[in-house]
Parts: sequence; structure tokens; C-alpha cells
Amino acid sequence: MKKIFSILFITHLLIGSSYAASSSSSNTKTVVSNYDKAVKLIKFAKKYEKKGKVEKANKRYQKAVELLLKSNKKKPNNADILNYLGFATRKLGDFKKGEEYYLEGLAIEPDHIGINEYLGELYVATNRVDLAKERLEILKGCNCDEYKELKEIIDGTKKSKY
Repeated sequence: MKKIFSILFITHLLIGSSYAASSSSSNTKTVVSNYDKAVKLIKFAKKYEKKGKVEKANKRYQKAVELLLKSNKKKPNNADILNYLGFATRKLGDFKKGEEYYLEGLAIEPDHIGINEYLGELYVATNRVDLAKERLEILKGCNCDEYKELKEIIDGTKKSKY
């Protein structure tokens, strides 16, 4: 008799927990935006880049650009989207387009820390150090890592992978 009660009890627990799990998961769906997907892809791309897996990194940057373009269409005039568009296109070697995205973002938010740092890096990579120093000057008062990183790149104590 104890075995029957044990089996019934376990069956009840299993059926009850599977019902609870299925009902709760079907009611709560999380929608991830194209922007969020792109940011995640860029983070993975950076990791691949550090490991020297440039081809894998570039595939993620390219996919991120596609998602960011969709996001930019849906929500134009967003400096964060333009920052990542500039970053990913610059990483893919399209400095001209990257610069356009950065400048468009700065037109919206002139003190954007990320854009100012990355645009400064682009200027160093394209041998326009004077313009990079202008970006550094804007970051001077932020007391942030971006200022330190750009300064090291300008001073030549840190290498930029463009």
C-alpha cells in the first residue's frame, strides 16, 4: 500500500510541476530587440577578435550591422545605435561609413562618451591624430576609462585594432 501511495504522490508531483512549468513559460515571453541582439553579437565578436578569430568576429560584426540598421530605421536619431553602427562598420574596415555614423550620433548627443572615444580611435587609425586629440579633449572631464584608453592609443602606449 505504501508503494501505491508513493507512486501516486510522485506522479502527482511530476504532473503538477510539469503543468506549472509549461503554463508559466507560455505566459511570459521575452522579446529581445534587434539592438540588444546586435550588442550581444558585438560582445561575442570582440571576444573572437581577441582570440585572433577574425573571420568569426567579422561575421558577428556584419550581422550586428544588419540588426542595427533595422533598429535605426525603427528608432532613428538614437546616439547609442549610431555608436554601435559606427563601431561595427569601423571594425569591418569601412572607416568612411563608420565615421559618418559617429558624426551623425554626435550631432544628436555631442558629449556621448563612447562615440567620442571610438571616433578618436578611428582618427588615429586613419592618421588624423589632431582630430583624435579633439575627441580626447571632450572626454577630459569625464573621469572615465574611455578617456584613458583613447589617451593611451594617441600616445602610442596601447595598440588599436582600428
